[in-house]
Order: sequence, then structure tokens, then C-alpha cells
Amino acid sequence: MDKDSDDLQRNIQNQIALMESEHRDLDSVIERLGEVLPFDQLKLQRLKKRKLVLKDEMARLRSQILPDIIA
Repeated sequence: MDKDSDDLQRNIQNQIALMESEHRDLDSVIERLGEVLPFDQLKLQRLKKRKLVLKDEMARLRSQILPDIIA
């Protein structure tokens, strides 16, 4: 691999790490929000949607750094 490729891969890994952190934080917020009654259903839905978007984006980024396997 060349330097640019290594830098790109490191950048993607850093982005994934930040997203994983936000994903964990959302888990905590969603859990706490669900414990308090009554809870804001709209806010809960938005947080869950954001969590799913993060998960999809992390999967997309991971696919960029993993080598393609030809079966």
C-alpha cells in the first residue's frame, strides 16, 4: 500500500471509531429515555433512526477498508 492509501484507511478507521462512540452514547440515551415515564416517543424514534443511520454508515465505511473477497 502507498502512503495515500494508508492515510485514507486510517482516516476511515478514525471516522468509524467516532461513529461507534456516538452509537454507544445513543444506546445510553435511548435506555435512559425509556426509563422515564412518560417519555417523548418522537424523540425516541429520532434517536433510534440516528442510531440506524450510524450503523449503516459504519458498515459502508468498513466495506471500503476490507479487501474484496472473490468467492
